[in-house]
Amino acid sequence: MPPSSSAPPDLQAARRRARWLRLFTVWHWVSAALCLLGMALFSVTGITLNHAGQIESAPKVSTRHASVPAALLQAARAADPQDAKTPAPLPADVQAWIRRELGVSVQGRKAEWDAGEAYVSLPRPGGDAWLRIDLETGDLEYEQTDRGWIAWLNDLHKGRHTGAAWRWFIDLFAIAALVFSATGLLIMKMHAASRPMTWPITALGVLIPALLAIWMAH
Repeated sequence: MPPSSSAPPDLQAARRRARWLRLFTVWHWVSAALCLLGMALFSVTGITLNHAGQIESAPKVSTRHASVPAALLQAARAADPQDAKTPAPLPADVQAWIRRELGVSVQGRKAEWDAGEAYVSLPRPGGDAWLRIDLETGDLEYEQTDRGWIAWLNDLHKGRHTGAAWRWFIDLFAIAALVFSATGLLIMKMHAASRPMTWPITALGVLIPALLAIWMAH
């Protein structure tokens, strides 16, 4: 069999085209597999966010009370920065006690110290929570609000109070989706000669949202 360098120019071009098509196809299906769940999630939550006003949800609020032991209360008082404008975390032993007593983690959260109390805001996807310790009496109050699974999914879509790991996932998902879109466009380009409706349909997919955004999204 003669070497590829001696093949006719048309055959060489066909071979190059086949190699690129295989490469684009591999990257297309790999990126599709990687962002399959993310694409489904963001599509569904796009609908729920678009109709958020029509989807009723009844928040469930639960409250729990506890009493901080004297030794830990003394440690909490000592941690008070005496400046309401300077947030500071609760002492580690107080954080550990709260986790054991309530099953609530306040690790990495800074408390607001003011008027003889320490207040910790604990927002989360699909709800909210806060914890308050009276530094005089040791009374602890914890309140949690749950707005339901649709609100939880919507907050995942927006990356609201989801933490660093989920934000990294969104970034990586976005990259995979861009690879999926780019390789899909390249595959369409390679098949466009035999599929005359490729570019008119692609143009519609670009023009329709662009025109809607310019003329109607005010």
